[in-house]
Amino acid sequence: MTDKTIKHFLLVFDHDRGRLIDEKDFGVDSDAAVAAYAEMERKYQGSTSIEIVLVGSDSIETVMLTHANYFDGTVTVSKYLAGI
Repeated sequence: MTDKTIKHFLLVFDHDRGRLIDEKDFGVDSDAAVAAYAEMERKYQGSTSIEIVLVGSDSIETVMLTHANYFDGTVTVSKYLAGI
């Protein structure tokens, strides 16, 4: 039987560095995940290089597939291709 439980993952990506600077797994604790998301939004308010994403998924492996650009470096490359 497959586990259909939604887990919560917070990703903080720094576009200037071209990498994740924070990744947290909150499991099924949506309240803690939303609170941490709000805290990161406050912390990086006004920053144009920091992207904060809260993702619900069955596993981090799925997140790494659905949001591969945060894990494989393509976000960094894509900013150089913008406008081509």
